[in-house]
Amino acid sequence: MIFTEPRRGLRRGLRALALAWLCALSAPLLATEFYAEDIQAATQAHIQARADAQGIFRIVDDKTGEELALRFVKVHDPVRQIDGQTYFACTDFHVVGAPKQLYDLDFWLRPEDGRLAVYEERIHKEPRRSWIYGWYKQPRYTFVDDEVVPLY
Repeated sequence: MIFTEPRRGLRRGLRALALAWLCALSAPLLATEFYAEDIQAATQAHIQARADAQGIFRIVDDKTGEELALRFVKVHDPVRQIDGQTYFACTDFHVVGAPKQLYDLDFWLRPEDGRLAVYEERIHKEPRRSWIYGWYKQPRYTFVDDEVVPLY
C-alpha cells in the first residue's frame, strides 16, 4: 500500500515523458502552422536572395514593362494567413537614389519542404507626387475577400 502512490506517479510521469518524446519526434512532420515571425523572416529571406550584391531588388513593372531598381525598407505589420496554406506580407521599397519614392510590394507565400516560400510578388502601390502632399503611394488594386481586384 505504501508503494501504490509512488508507482502511479511514476507511471504517469513515464507516460507524459513518452508522449512528449513522441510529440517532439513528430513535430517536424506535423508542422504546418506558421507565425508572424515566420512570414516576416521568409519574406525578408526571399528579398535578400533576390537582391544583388549592392542590395538592389529588381522587379519588372507589369504595367510599364520597366525594370525597377528598389531598396528594401520594411515588412508591414500585420502579416497574415489567408487560408490554411497561403500567407501574405506587404512591404515597402524605395527607388534607388530617391528614398521618398516608395513602392508597396505584396508577397504571397506557401509552405514548401517544411518552410515558407514566396510564390508570387506584385506591385501593389506606386509612387506618385502631389503638389499638396508630396510623394504618396497610389494603389493599383484592392482586396475583396482576399482576392485582388484591379482599380484601373
